[in-house]
Amino acid sequence: MAKVVVLGAGISGHTAVSYLSKSLKKQHEVVMVSPNSNFQWVPSNIWVGVGLMTPDQVKFALSPVYKKMCVDYKQALAVSINPEGDADHEKGFVTIKYVSDDKKNVEEKVTYDYLINATGPKLNFEATEGLGPKKHTESVCTYDHAAHAWTKLQESFKKMENGERQTFLIGTGHAMATCQGAAFEYILNIAFEIKKRKLQHLADLWWITNEYELGDFGMGGAYIKRNGYITPTKIFAESILKEYGVQWIKQAGVQKVEKGVVYYENLKGEHKTVNFDFAMLIPGFAGAGMKAFNKSNEDISAEVFAANGMMKVDADYTPKPYEEWKAEDWPLTYQSVKYSNIYAAGIAFAPPHAMSKPMESPNGTKIFPTPPRTGMPSGVIGKIVAQNIIHSIKVGKIEHPHKASMAKMGAACIVSAGYGLRNGQAAVMTVNPIVQDWEKYPKWGRNIDDTVGVVGTAGHWMKLFMHYMFLYKAKAKPLWWLIPE
Repeated sequence: MAKVVVLGAGISGHTAVSYLSKSLKKQHEVVMVSPNSNFQWVPSNIWVGVGLMTPDQVKFALSPVYKKMCVDYKQALAVSINPEGDADHEKGFVTIKYVSDDKKNVEEKVTYDYLINATGPKLNFEATEGLGPKKHTESVCTYDHAAHAWTKLQESFKKMENGERQTFLIGTGHAMATCQGAAFEYILNIAFEIKKRKLQHLADLWWITNEYELGDFGMGGAYIKRNGYITPTKIFAESILKEYGVQWIKQAGVQKVEKGVVYYENLKGEHKTVNFDFAMLIPGFAGAGMKAFNKSNEDISAEVFAANGMMKVDADYTPKPYEEWKAEDWPLTYQSVKYSNIYAAGIAFAPPHAMSKPMESPNGTKIFPTPPRTGMPSGVIGKIVAQNIIHSIKVGKIEHPHKASMAKMGAACIVSAGYGLRNGQAAVMTVNPIVQDWEKYPKWGRNIDDTVGVVGTAGHWMKLFMHYMFLYKAKAKPLWWLIPE
């Protein structure tokens, strides 16, 4: 009997454990370790943040789902990994600390034959002074953050209804933050709600971003086919923001937030401020903060994890100039560089480099997005890691028939404003591959036939459909595996 342990019940980890359970539950042991009691469909947190959905509509309890899957669910935080075991354990193990009420703070060593690190990101609010829901800005990264944002947003709406002008500042809250797409969608939804209330004359909407040009989205931008023409995403993004009455500040590295004011540095090295009444700024991401130890209990974290705390996998981490970056630098199997039975999935793996060109101010401040790995890529990676482990268990040796390089994988992004079947529209963008491949596609960096942008109601319907479809899949309802990642 083999034992597979998965750390993290986000999109990637939950996807992995679902496929593992489907194939292995009768003959092998599948364990999920996560501090969260609920699964959340993160893309719909945007709707929670504008009051169009409640938190209960985007989440569900994990325990009954894992019971149905025959998965051993431990509501706990992974603290450290001992891949070689120790004096008392022949097998590798993970030290976990329970957060559930019945076992709170109890530690346990969980052994494994295979380990998947899908811990996702630490929301690193601390990297920017004054950032976050407990300080001066809001977040939509979790359903409870989004609910808090809606409470604060209503206060601004109330002031506008009383004739008071309000400034809304949405974007990235760190010089190297990612997830621009989520913030972009949120500002469009705020603009939609303001228009619905006929309060545009009292609203100043500002987009602040670390992108060199709008539409970079941490992917270095893209050329998209739109209405028979080839358009850079810069024009695509600018036109959408203009349509919604949004002004923008680009090339901005937010450094500090105080009540009602953001301090930032731009790529010219200038230090500036922008005032706000309501702000939602995406934090920087970091690894979960686990340590790794060898059999002699010596700290080997630097060998297993990158400096940002994310796990090193089968990528080319050789430092080299931007001009020498290649598509083949990116991982294929997400296997640990040091231990063959350990994998990292989703945001937990360390990218070999950015997708956007690195930028630096004259003061030495790096201002550019780090690579996005949320949503669709996370699900696909979780699936192929699980499939390779299933295969290895069945054949009795580690093999990787399944591969999922982000330099070969396509993805779709839907930025929807509004809610319901009649009210709303969306900008839909597909890219293939996610990571540019200038050798294979020297003209556009990607397959231009598969890299498309459209705006309309159909995309909005698709976003609604995806909400219900993926929650159905995540709950392991009948034939869930037929729904693609």
